[in-house]
Formats: sequence, C-alpha cells, structure tokens
Amino acid sequence: MVRSRQETMEENRVKLIAAGRKAFAEKGFAAASMDELTADVGLTRGALYHNFGDKRGLLAAVVTEVDGEMAARAKEIGATAGDHWQGMLAEGAAYIEMALDPEVQRIVLLDGPAVLGDPSKWPSQNSCLVATKRSVEQLLKEGALKPVDPEAAARLLSGAALNAALWVAASDTPNDVLPKAIDAFKTLASGLLADR
Repeated sequence: MVRSRQETMEENRVKLIAAGRKAFAEKGFAAASMDELTADVGLTRGALYHNFGDKRGLLAAVVTEVDGEMAARAKEIGATAGDHWQGMLAEGAAYIEMALDPEVQRIVLLDGPAVLGDPSKWPSQNSCLVATKRSVEQLLKEGALKPVDPEAAARLLSGAALNAALWVAASDTPNDVLPKAIDAFKTLASGLLADR
C-alpha cells in the first residue's frame, strides 16, 4: 500500500514529537541537539523545520502533548472523588503532584515557561481553563459556591494550581514543598464555598 504525502507528513510529525519529548526530558531544551534528534528518527532538519518551524515550535508541540496528558490524568483522578467539589480539588491537587514527574518538571514547568513564555497563553492551558470553568459553573448551579464570576474563579483556581506546580518543580526540595502547595491550594479554593 502506498502512503499518501499527508500520511507521511503526519508520521514524521509524530516521530519528531516523540524524539523531541525524549531529548527535552533527558537533556533539556537548551542542550537538545536538533541534528541528533532528527537523525535518531531517520529524518532531516528540513523535516523538523517543515513541521514545526524551529526547535521552539517543536517544544510547543511537545508541551501541548504532555500538558494535555496531565489534564487527562487529573480529570480521571477527579472523576473518582465523589462529588463535583471534591473532584475539582482532586484535579488541582493531582496537577500539582505531577510536578514531581521529571519529564513534566523539565518540559512543562521549567523549559516551557522559560522558552514559550506565559503558560496562561498556551492552548493546552486554555483547554484546562475551559474545563475548570465548566466545573465552577456546575458548582454554582448546585449552590455549592458563593456567587462569583465563573471565569474569574476558574482563572484563579487554574492559576493557583499552575503556580503551585511551578513552585514544586523549581524547588530544591520538591517532596517537602508538595504537601504545603496542595494544602494551600485547597485552603484557597475552599474560600469559594458557600456558607451552609
């Protein structure tokens, strides 16, 4: 069977993202060699430039993939928590805890912001924000939260989880910082709860 040009391009894109993910996790963005990375998957630098523009574009694609996986894992964990409120707290705590994963730490929380800038502008973070806003809207409908603008609350909750994860990732003692970060996140979030 002859593969179409589109199928070949997609296959090359997948190979490059996988190779970039491995190189960025092991060596970091600055030390990752594009020549080694492309050679490892039997492609040329031209394929990298064609698909991603440059090394930064490849990092953006890798960050999107890893951050998307983080959001999916957090959502799975949140789904087992019982009610919507506990689910939202569990998702935030799970996201923060993923900062202990060396791949997440290096790619999403250290190199990502340093190279790509403000994480709140990343497409993957925006999809997390949309999901958090839906959760806030559901909790407002249930009367579980004080009257608050859903987008404002979602932005603050997402920002708190992201900044807690950034703190854990950048810490010299991440295992010591993690419980403090999760506890503070939950305490801050609980300020949104309606008085019952």
